[in-house]
Amino acid sequence: MIESVGPGVTAVRPGDRVMLNPGISDYTCEYCRAGEHSLCVSYRMLGEHLPGSMAELVTLPAHNVAKIPALAPELTWAEAAAFSLVTLTAWRMVVTRARLSPAETALIWGIGGGVSLTAMRIAKLLGARVIVTSSDDAKLATAKELGADITFNHKTQKVAQEVRALTHKRGVDVVVENVGAATWDDSLRSLRRGGRLVTCGATSGPHVSLDLRRMFWHHWSLLGSTMGNAAEYAEVVRRLGQGQLRPIVDHVYPMAEIRKAYERLAKGSSWGRSRSKCLPESHNLLPARRLGV
Repeated sequence: MIESVGPGVTAVRPGDRVMLNPGISDYTCEYCRAGEHSLCVSYRMLGEHLPGSMAELVTLPAHNVAKIPALAPELTWAEAAAFSLVTLTAWRMVVTRARLSPAETALIWGIGGGVSLTAMRIAKLLGARVIVTSSDDAKLATAKELGADITFNHKTQKVAQEVRALTHKRGVDVVVENVGAATWDDSLRSLRRGGRLVTCGATSGPHVSLDLRRMFWHHWSLLGSTMGNAAEYAEVVRRLGQGQLRPIVDHVYPMAEIRKAYERLAKGSSWGRSRSKCLPESHNLLPARRLGV
């Protein structure tokens, strides 16, 4: 909720229900002027490079807020808090960077995590075929209910072998990665000639190996991706207003039980996003109540 606005701010006013884009750009560098705000030389994230939103008040540039679209039923504060970071990240990965098309197949690791789950939903929105993995059969069953075409348990199945068999040795068009070292080799083995791997994370470790001969021989494209620009954020908010990509919230925790929320995340038990009861938005678990812009 907007508490107050600074001089010259007209897009929002006190009392507006808003969501936050937690990526802060300076809007003056060459990348910002070209519309690539997440490439900004001064790019910073709330809760990572800047103080997070575990606070009564957070002050942000007006560029970083968007009015919550009118939906029926109304978007809850928990849903609004869970929307921006994962949806913007996944949209840029799948749509802008990987350019996934309806005729293609994507492999998405770690379904159940916020970015992976949203990437799957975006891929299905585009009309693509989607293969997802998890070490949890219950998560795989839920992913199937939400539209996944094929599911693999990466704890009990050899994903690359399964993908090659499923695609008659061709491989997938796109791999969506955020795991890193633990899955990197299988990601490459799953990729077709001319395929694209897009990654936004390294949760299992940042250092991977790469045989450059395989890369150039197979014409692979290895794509990094972080958050997104203002146009992409406006598009995902527009899609939300159309009733698409409504976020899935796993659990809502009161502030007094925030340790339990972090423990749940550490165990990998969460599905989608978990939030505290002190809302709206946050980079991790703790949204702020009021906002100044």
